[in-house]
Amino acid sequence: MGEPLASLTAFFPARNEEGNVAAMVEALRCVLPGVAARWEIVVVDDGSTDRTGALADDLAERDARVRVVHHPVSRGYGGAIKSGLAAARYDWIFYTDGDRQFDPGQITRLIAELGRADVVVGYRYRRADRLVRRVNGVAWNALVRLLIGLRVRDIDCAFKLLPRAALEGLVLEAEGAMISTELLARLAQRGCRIAEVPVDHFPRRTGRPSGGSPLVIARAFVELFRLSRRLRRPLPAPQPEAHHHAAPL
Repeated sequence: MGEPLASLTAFFPARNEEGNVAAMVEALRCVLPGVAARWEIVVVDDGSTDRTGALADDLAERDARVRVVHHPVSRGYGGAIKSGLAAARYDWIFYTDGDRQFDPGQITRLIAELGRADVVVGYRYRRADRLVRRVNGVAWNALVRLLIGLRVRDIDCAFKLLPRAALEGLVLEAEGAMISTELLARLAQRGCRIAEVPVDHFPRRTGRPSGGSPLVIARAFVELFRLSRRLRRPLPAPQPEAHHHAAPL
């Protein structure tokens, strides 16, 4: 893997993941000391209605390296990812999902590629989902390549490592599933080199997925077309005296 990172924030969103949150934190606590000199874990409780938030708070009370960000009501996947990015305090940011469908230990595969890239993302080479979700994923990635020009084979794979410095002043607007596409498109626009590595994907052990709901899918399509239009607009000329009202990360 090479030298450990100087510092790393690892975070994951969790909505009604009371059966997974403690195991996810423990898995990260096992791997992070071996990959970073300083590290922290951030749990983003996205308006959970079960015991997810309380369990995360208990973990944070017992370990100062664990922090919790609470959304009083759900802000959606994009909102949760943006909260995690904004909460990160260290040089590198790694994020994954809170449903334990990924092995946090495979972060070493991402770190190993940093010599040839600025941002490293995973792709699920054996996706443990129903056929309809796998087919939808292939179609979605093809549409992203067509409209955005972003050639990433598994855009929504929740296994990403990026430098915190690359987010400076970056404004992300997506609140739903489009957040991964917007994030990588904006980083590529800034000149970041993106590398991909295969990662394992496991069946969900407990809890219920929400990413395949018709509402989530419809919202993602709307956000995709909006993003494609925004990316085609020429950047405005610098205006030092102008006051910008959009809040960056």
